[in-house]
Amino acid sequence: MLTAESSVRPHVRPAWFVLDGVSVVERLEALDAPLAEEAARMRAAADRPERTAAVRAMYRRFGVDPTKTRPSSEALLRRVRKGDSLPRINSVVDVCNWCSLEFQVPYGLYDLSKIDGPVVLRAGAPGESYAGIRKDDVHVEGRLVLADSRGPFGNPTSDSARTMVTAGATSILTVIFAPASTSEAELGAMLDATSARMREFAGGVERKRGVN
Repeated sequence: MLTAESSVRPHVRPAWFVLDGVSVVERLEALDAPLAEEAARMRAAADRPERTAAVRAMYRRFGVDPTKTRPSSEALLRRVRKGDSLPRINSVVDVCNWCSLEFQVPYGLYDLSKIDGPVVLRAGAPGESYAGIRKDDVHVEGRLVLADSRGPFGNPTSDSARTMVTAGATSILTVIFAPASTSEAELGAMLDATSARMREFAGGVERKRGVN
């Protein structure tokens, strides 16, 4: 389902899984309490400088200044430490943000029905871009990017409007953009927790998963 090109493997270790038969709800009240509890826990939690440094190094290796374009996981942590709640989009995106906040690695979430062919994690080609979610074009030349037969559609900071998960989605691809130093045991724990929460709050069946 997802492979990483050899040029990016020294810097990133993607992990992923596919869920079929999910039910996406715009605002799921059952998530109110666990999201609030996670935000409160992370406000009080000790910093994880090694994880933060590894994710920032991954960004820099692909030409992104992480102090200007923050990893999504770090942006979520800064948000809750300012006293704000986690953003609410829909049930599966909310679970994804919960896990990204807890594990402090960027996540991506995509509607599988809008992806054509195999997915490759690679560096963006010259001139490549895509229409972002509620944003102008996201330019990905030289940056870490997911692509299918139609071109790029996601990266560790901004995903595309083309593959965004909405209420009509029934099969979803979740990707963890972990630094290459992340152990297989750590990635397995992240995949297990994320998949279990997705299935608890959105239903569905895990069809396949992988670690590259």
